[in-house]
Amino acid sequence: KELKKLAREGCWATSHALRARLYHQLIQQVSCRLITPDALVYRDVASRLFGKPGGSSHPLPEFLEGCPMPTYCLNPEGVTALRKILICVGNLFPDITYSPILPSLVALLLHYSEDEAQCFESISRLLASNAPHTSYIDQSFLAHQASCMTFGDLANKHCPAAHKLIASASENIFEVYSEWLSWLFHDLPFAYAIRVLDVFLLEGQKVLYRIALALLKQFRLSGSSAEPEGTDIKADLQAFVQNIAEHVTVDKLLERAFGIRLFSRKEIWLLQMANRKALMERGITMVQSRQPFHLAVDMQNFSSSIVTTQEMRLVWSWIPERFSLFPPLLLFSTSQDGCSLQRFYTCCEGYEPTVLLIKTTEGEVCGAFLSSDWSERKKSGATSAFFGTGECFVFTVRPEAERYEWVFIKQPELAKAVPRSRQRSPSPCPDSRPGSCPGS
Repeated sequence: KELKKLAREGCWATSHALRARLYHQLIQQVSCRLITPDALVYRDVASRLFGKPGGSSHPLPEFLEGCPMPTYCLNPEGVTALRKILICVGNLFPDITYSPILPSLVALLLHYSEDEAQCFESISRLLASNAPHTSYIDQSFLAHQASCMTFGDLANKHCPAAHKLIASASENIFEVYSEWLSWLFHDLPFAYAIRVLDVFLLEGQKVLYRIALALLKQFRLSGSSAEPEGTDIKADLQAFVQNIAEHVTVDKLLERAFGIRLFSRKEIWLLQMANRKALMERGITMVQSRQPFHLAVDMQNFSSSIVTTQEMRLVWSWIPERFSLFPPLLLFSTSQDGCSLQRFYTCCEGYEPTVLLIKTTEGEVCGAFLSSDWSERKKSGATSAFFGTGECFVFTVRPEAERYEWVFIKQPELAKAVPRSRQRSPSPCPDSRPGSCPGS
């Protein structure tokens, strides 16, 4: 606890030598695979790869194609060492297929390593970490996308104002959240990024979620995009992070980050696993490098008598990321199926999750997201019992768009960590009315 406090308060920043020594000690304590390449292995491989004329012309690993390559004030020798380390990582970790933050971490660690061999050993241990419910560096497109979806889920919960702003300004909110790691290890200035690395090495990936959420909150507070229509929210966020020093100090940013009441490390890991499962159902594999994603609801062809395309985009952004990957299927509509409650139950039972949209005679629109099957209401012989999970919520669309979550205070055990498998829909829904379901 004392070490965490010192790292969060920036006590390591007072001495370059102190930070270098602590980095080495922290990384040596990382639990990793029995056979993990070390400094000696690096020297051997590097001598074979770069020990002859023209050796430095080796291409970077394929998994870094298109990834940003920040150098964080490294001199020309440092940039050469960065490339050599990345090439050796590609040789010694052939299972890595996608890892966009790897160059940033290597560049930062180089500043605090005795030589490139020690830096390689440090990054090697982070890559080979096998601690339960812990991951330092995503090494596949599947893992990276699951992390991005998890951040989207957390932003939806902890930064509702910023989330609403982004959903209103972007046709694909997932594309915006896919940049969250780049905010930390590409866009942040060096003085901020190194403080992020301080707590990351000590506490793991969970702190990255915290700091990115704090950036999102600060972005909304700064009023950087008060008028969302027609703005490039992705570029606005990047510019905001790059100029973060104009808005908040690094100490205040970290203070706000650690003031966010986040899920436990295990709960975040379970959420990531659920998101990975949804991505695999979508056809994403461990070995592919990358694949573009599109919003599940086709806004070009979307039509509804209840909500506009803009309103549906906002509602869709509130749904947990792993469900919003899939297009909805219309299960029930009063205009087609009548107003029988029994028929409504008959049409909706057997599907989960579902979105319920209701429009009043006065034009107001409200609804609910239900993560469980409607048939669960009949459990234990009751017809009006509580059912659902902690992911359920109700919302209004008109006159004001607002989401209202369930708060578990007396019975937190009612919230299930990972819902069971859901059915999926093969085709989008032409009209989203009561009972529209993002599953088949």
